[in-house]
Parts: sequence; C-alpha cells; structure tokens
Amino acid sequence: MLDHLGIQVADVEASLAFYLQTFAPIGMREVARFPAGESSVVGLSGPDGVPDLWLSPAEAGETRELHVGLRAPDRAAVDAVHDAARAAGAEVLHAPREWPEYHPGYYAVFLRDPDGHNVEAVHHG
Repeated sequence: MLDHLGIQVADVEASLAFYLQTFAPIGMREVARFPAGESSVVGLSGPDGVPDLWLSPAEAGETRELHVGLRAPDRAAVDAVHDAARAAGAEVLHAPREWPEYHPGYYAVFLRDPDGHNVEAVHHG
C-alpha cells in the first residue's frame, strides 16, 4: 500500500515537465505546490486528485535512484505512456510487455526520468 512517495530531484521544473508529459495518459496532473527555498515542492496526482507523488529539490544536488510504479487503467494507457516518453526523449529501460514472472496480466513499461529514477507505468490485467 502506497500512501505517498517523495522524490528528490535536481530540477523540480524539469522533472515536473517530464512527469506531466510522460504520464498524462494515466491522468497525472499537478495538484499542489509549496515554496521550498528558491524552488518548490510539487504534489502530483492521478484522476482521483490525491497528491501521492511529490517532487522536491535535492539537497546539494544529490539524488538516489528510486523505483516508482504508477498504476495505469489499461494496456492502452501503458502504451500511451511509452509513446509520450519516447516523444519526450526519455530513456526506455523496457518497452511495454507482459511480465508473467510478476503475475499473469502484469503489463508495464519501465523508463528513466531526468534524475535517473526508474519509473514504471503498470496495468494489472
């Protein structure tokens, strides 16, 4: 169960642009913003409007790789995330496919965000 997840990023605005463009097919949008020094902390949500993914500025530019799995409503949305990521110039770690080693119907794409985090769009069919 995931309540919320915070990711430290080198450039909040660049990461925000990546997440909003790439994950628009699954309804991701900005729903909250708070000042943080000369930057911001930004809350992102899916269609429910609950900010459960947060982007914040990294201390002294240091970030660590995280893995974030974002739920997609269907396989077409996973494919649309893949297309949006490619259009944004993102590194595709694994193109969309079924991952039966996780469970039957697990369909996902794995990407690298601007800070090197491994982000996934997944549909549990």
